[in-house]
Amino acid sequence: MNLKPDDLPSDLASAQAALLVEREARQRVEAERDAAVAEAASAQAKLSDTEALIAHLQLRIEKLKRELHGSRSERTARLIEQLELQLEDLVMSATEDELAARAAAAKTQTVRAFTRKRPVRKPWPDDIERERVVIDPPTTCACCGGARLSKLGEDVTRTLEAIPRRYKLIETVREKFTCRDCEAITQPPAPFHATPRGFIGPSLLAMILVDKFNQHQPLNRQSTRFRCEGIDLSTQTLADQVGHGTFAVMPLFDLIESHVFAAERLHGDDTTIRILAKGKCTTGRIWTYVRDDRPFGGQASPAAVYYASGDRRGEHPQKHMARFSGILQADCYNGFEPLFDPKKKALPITPAFCLAHARRKFFELADIAKNAREGKKGKPISPIALEAVRRLDALFVIEREINGLTAAERLSVRQQKSKPLFDAMHEWVTTERATLSRSSEVREPIDYMLKRWADFARFLDDGRICLTNNAAERALRGIALGRRNWTFAGSQRGADRAAVMLTLLTTARLNDVDPQAWLADVLARIADLPASRLHELLPWEWKRLRAVEKKL
Repeated sequence: MNLKPDDLPSDLASAQAALLVEREARQRVEAERDAAVAEAASAQAKLSDTEALIAHLQLRIEKLKRELHGSRSERTARLIEQLELQLEDLVMSATEDELAARAAAAKTQTVRAFTRKRPVRKPWPDDIERERVVIDPPTTCACCGGARLSKLGEDVTRTLEAIPRRYKLIETVREKFTCRDCEAITQPPAPFHATPRGFIGPSLLAMILVDKFNQHQPLNRQSTRFRCEGIDLSTQTLADQVGHGTFAVMPLFDLIESHVFAAERLHGDDTTIRILAKGKCTTGRIWTYVRDDRPFGGQASPAAVYYASGDRRGEHPQKHMARFSGILQADCYNGFEPLFDPKKKALPITPAFCLAHARRKFFELADIAKNAREGKKGKPISPIALEAVRRLDALFVIEREINGLTAAERLSVRQQKSKPLFDAMHEWVTTERATLSRSSEVREPIDYMLKRWADFARFLDDGRICLTNNAAERALRGIALGRRNWTFAGSQRGADRAAVMLTLLTTARLNDVDPQAWLADVLARIADLPASRLHELLPWEWKRLRAVEKKL
């Protein structure tokens, strides 16, 4: 209600009534405005929550597809990483909008505050450290002031809190005794240390090793963190202990190496690693060979072995696989060729090349999404490459359906479904190749397959063979990510040391074993176990024995 100057009342009572009406009108307008603001904030919070839910469901769908069909490609892995980052941002935005909606709703009585639905919290571990804090109860009744209070029950609020890493110094006392009869001195033997003349316990040493080789935290950064926590451990001291720890677990490396090369089929691949030599860095290689029989229902435990070299000459894989005579799944690296030649190797290896590599070469020429991002600068999509990707994807669909079946069952399905598709692709590729000019970019991926067609087609005659070499590529992915942190290996011996530890830690992960808990137990026990019982420390045996102990 707005009064004009001429309409102002002349008496005090009328003026007071007019002011009250004006105030009520202003309060009503403010209430309507607050309600509108609260409704808008609530709508924005709901929208943010919906976007976060959609991102969460998309991420779950991709992860379920990955679990159902197995790891498909680097593109899928990157998609999952992007979805995770997007989900993080959307959840943070949804929480901020929820708090803004709650603050806006507090200013009005007509709009209810929006509350997001949180995922059901998983129960805390049974062995987690617990602290019970009891708030002092009232001594008198807040209603009548009486002192006769009786406990009715209690409500417990659980809050997860972080405690900085704690260290303890274990003082092992060895008392000396002398014999009153013969004066001989008796004393218990000195305690075992994980490293000779060591002062670091097995759990701490395991943490240092896992942080360095699994979490890719260089020792200088670890030393800085220890110093911030009040423990002075120099980089040199840590390096000395890492050297001792690596030497202590070498017997397990030998056992895993024997287990890997006893396989009927292996995955092999390599990646670059910079090695410091004579004041400059050279480009060396980390080689891996992975035994994983799970795709064809094999019962052998999965394992991986790593080696380091200063270059990529073929003599290195030829030395690694000198005693192996099974099937090798790899890319078309020329250094492997002597291993397949009966004239150069008494027991030649059977090659089975990776169709994911072949598909990748076609996909680069048929990447519609990349072409759309680049716009006018992008190269035109090759229809031949696009058709080749479509035909190869049809084969991968069949493979996802038979993943985990026995070799005989996989072979039967491939002969029935995959062979006609692959034979038709061979005929189609041969025909298209004859029509291409010398300048055509699609000639290279076509020739890449046609020159080695028999080795690409070998999966049709053996159910143990996979279409891809993804098992080896996954084993190298951590190195590709971690080398950004540690930049280079300090020497060839440092690269060899990394290969030993990667062998142990990757094999533990392949068997769903916590690397740090396992390595701590290994370092605590390996010196006391006879050679005939060292196999008990292998990750799969260690896991089985722990499961048996829990049942007892």
